[in-house]
Amino acid sequence: SGKSLSDLDNCELKENVDIFIHLAAHCKINQSIEDPSLPFESNVLGVYRVLEFCRKNKIKKIVFTSSSRILSPEKNPYTASKIYGEELVKGYSDCYGMDYIIIRPSTVYGLGEDPTNRLMNIFVNSALKNEDLKIFGDESKTLDFTYVDDFVEGIWLTLNSDWNREYNISGGDEESVKKVAELIIKETNSSSKIVFLPSEKAQPQKVNLDLSAIKKIGYVPNVRIEKGIEKVVESFR
Repeated sequence: SGKSLSDLDNCELKENVDIFIHLAAHCKINQSIEDPSLPFESNVLGVYRVLEFCRKNKIKKIVFTSSSRILSPEKNPYTASKIYGEELVKGYSDCYGMDYIIIRPSTVYGLGEDPTNRLMNIFVNSALKNEDLKIFGDESKTLDFTYVDDFVEGIWLTLNSDWNREYNISGGDEESVKKVAELIIKETNSSSKIVFLPSEKAQPQKVNLDLSAIKKIGYVPNVRIEKGIEKVVESFR
């Protein structure tokens, strides 16, 4: 509803709740490095507020969205906040009998403007304006993109499967960021150029998730990057 997690401190439930799905977070690594208070306030204190709300209101199940970035060798205040969140969720499970699912998504994208202005949003907007598409790294940089419909389907599958587990969710393909930029330029018929810049501090340069756990419960990503970019560009137009 657009409210802050701090509002949970004064929130009263008027009915029984079975599951709390916690999707809120500060998710920009570069901003988290510039101002470490952002992931601390949103992610560290945020997950504590959620878990306390669940404990006090006897909500016995929680879905916590962590991040695939905690699996990367690069460490920063953002990944630290997500590792803390995972461990606190497990601590509340052991101490208070709260069942959990931990979701580790990877570069989720979808239709229309992304208010957090992550890579897909930046690239499409830049291409439509014929501006340079900037890659912070070299031609070997990769990401594992996830179309939002696949992300939602993945969460739904976990809700109906084994609890007290971690599940990685992605599109299932390690994609070159350069290739993604090229696909966006082609789809937008843009005259943009691809520019390589020095990699940002503590930003993962290779992302490729192990999906074996979630595939065992029936997960099959349906939207490949080519189709996803086509959908996104059409929505911007």
